[in-house]
Amino acid sequence: MKAQEFYNENESIAVVTTEPFSRFLDYLAPEGGCKIGSFLVLPLGRRKVMGVVWGPGEGQYDHSKVRNAISVIDVPPMSYKMRRFLEAVSDYTITPINLILRLCTRVPDLSKPSVTQKVFSLVSNYSDFKKTPQRDLLISALTKTNKNKLTTKEIVSISGVSSAVIAAAARIGILNEEIIPRDRPYPVLNPNFKSKKLSPSQINACTAIMDLQKKNSFSSILLQGVTGSGKTEVYLEAVANALKNGEQVLVLLPEIALTSEFFNRVKNRFGANPAEWHSGATLAERRRIWKMVASGGAKLVIGARSALFLPFMNLGLVIVDEEHDHSYKQEDGVIYNARDMAVLRSSIEGIPVILASATPSLESWVNAKNGKYNHVQIHERFGQATLPSLSVVDLRTENLKSNEWISDSLENSITECLKNEEQSLLFLNRRGYSPITVCRACGNQISCDECDARMVEHRFINRLMCHQCGHTKAMPHKCPSCGIKGKLAVVGPGVERLAEEAQIKFPKAVISVLSSDLYGSAKSLKDEIQKISEGNTDIIIGTQLVAKGHNFPKLRLVGVIDIDIGLQGSDLRAAERTYQLVRQVSGRAGRKDNKGRALIQTYQPEHPVVEAIIKGDDDEFWVSEAKQRELASMPPFGKLVGIIISSSNFENAMFLANQLKTSTQALDIIGARVYGPAPAPIARIKRRHRIRFLVKSPRTPGLQDAIRKWVATGSLKGDLRLSIDIDPQSFY
Repeated sequence: MKAQEFYNENESIAVVTTEPFSRFLDYLAPEGGCKIGSFLVLPLGRRKVMGVVWGPGEGQYDHSKVRNAISVIDVPPMSYKMRRFLEAVSDYTITPINLILRLCTRVPDLSKPSVTQKVFSLVSNYSDFKKTPQRDLLISALTKTNKNKLTTKEIVSISGVSSAVIAAAARIGILNEEIIPRDRPYPVLNPNFKSKKLSPSQINACTAIMDLQKKNSFSSILLQGVTGSGKTEVYLEAVANALKNGEQVLVLLPEIALTSEFFNRVKNRFGANPAEWHSGATLAERRRIWKMVASGGAKLVIGARSALFLPFMNLGLVIVDEEHDHSYKQEDGVIYNARDMAVLRSSIEGIPVILASATPSLESWVNAKNGKYNHVQIHERFGQATLPSLSVVDLRTENLKSNEWISDSLENSITECLKNEEQSLLFLNRRGYSPITVCRACGNQISCDECDARMVEHRFINRLMCHQCGHTKAMPHKCPSCGIKGKLAVVGPGVERLAEEAQIKFPKAVISVLSSDLYGSAKSLKDEIQKISEGNTDIIIGTQLVAKGHNFPKLRLVGVIDIDIGLQGSDLRAAERTYQLVRQVSGRAGRKDNKGRALIQTYQPEHPVVEAIIKGDDDEFWVSEAKQRELASMPPFGKLVGIIISSSNFENAMFLANQLKTSTQALDIIGARVYGPAPAPIARIKRRHRIRFLVKSPRTPGLQDAIRKWVATGSLKGDLRLSIDIDPQSFY
């Protein structure tokens, strides 16, 4: 039965809050009443909290003891589809609904009145005023921009003049001054502003996608195209089509704070900037985006995974770029995969979702081959560009010196690029200077004080860092175990150490290192990427950051330093991830007219993954990988669920684990198997001991219910914590 749409004052209502209550709370509607989905200010003890009206109250409490909601927050109510989406996420991830609500209310001061700000615009008769060098700069910048009503900060940014110059210009009348709400709509995007000429393959892909858009119903589209094929231009045409229909669009990117080039392409296509949602946005900007999305004042949002939980008023299209990227998986707090939840939200909204990638996840590829997803492919690069040639450097035959990782073959190729004034890229997916610091006297490897993990040396800050918990400590002068001085040695390379070697081998080259921990902010990293794109760097050394859709026009050579790193370990997706990563990073080369090259250094050139990369037949690799997964009933042909029990006390954690081990009846009924309990591969993180289960099940709709019943047989007391990871991506 559908809940009533409006509740009069003092009517009983059920409310979901962002507080740690996994159930609905009963309140009475505030003065003036409220709608279903209304955001409310609520009394909770002595505090005021926020909640959302979910339906009628249970009515099982003494009416006189139920408290009234304080007021309705002046924002549009949460839509029926949005509430259904949050419930579906809660059900799928086995997470209390209050924690899911937190995901869509991560915005400050939502209950407070809109803040105002001062903006300026250039008067039409500015030539009547006395000229000065600073005023000329100001006027020139404002006449070149197509914007008006700019803040002081925005004018300073585009003109380079000081705030004092702006204030003086306003005083004498060169600028009009106006007070407007800070939470104002975003500039209007023009879908017909500037379309690019598309290749025949791109036109065919656009036609296929737009035909699906015309149906005005849910459809999942896998847009697969080789690196440099112009997938972005294709889905931007789908964005334009949605904008023409007055719909809102969400584009998810794996590293939104780093993709300045992408925003330039969006601005060039639509004539204005979209809304940006990511952790680097200011609190004021996040509040503005949230309110404008809810009211329809933001038509296009480019966001990180959390943007999926914004309360869109009229969502018409969702795009997940680089859909294979593992950063779409949220590993802390609410554990979810943004790619899968994007498909879920689109199905509830009844709209298309585009999953774009040159190297799609095996799950998406299988869904496309089975007809569950519409498969749209682009088989060649745009224009005159061709795919790079791939070859192996067999390190068993190379004369590599001790503590060197650039082979003679790779060095010669880099030298040739330098002579031709072309860029080279060295790829090593390992941050820091060295992953291991070992004592040559006693063999001790320096580990984290908080975790069972080795600490990584970061020489640029002269500290050791734990990549599990972030704990750091100064580089010791003597072994912490045996106390002997002068015997500590580093083992293996990180990007910092590789950069050191490159600087020695190529002393005249300008070298840039791209690693997330080498820059103080996303902006500084974005600026460095822009510098590289403009050709102001000779050699680029980077981690997986360099594989995330960047376009470096002068890049001709990619050297993969150590592909063998990704081929080790017990991760069921190791082969898939290595294949995707190396194909993506090698695809950075030769994006213009000249053909690029990729050299892959390895000690096992006969490895099936290495051979598949060199051969370049994506479908053949996916078919082989799918067969192996299917034989083992592993995802996407079966389901996996990771369960982590943690506590500061190992015995308490193990007691709960053994308790669960003896009560698996609910899982037995659906044919699921339980592996464990066993200490997790990293058995202690942040001083908490971790016990792991792995549940393997056929693809059955009853899995979540069975997991709920199973974990309910255990008792969480004290500091015991239990986390559930549906479709785990990591197994540490």
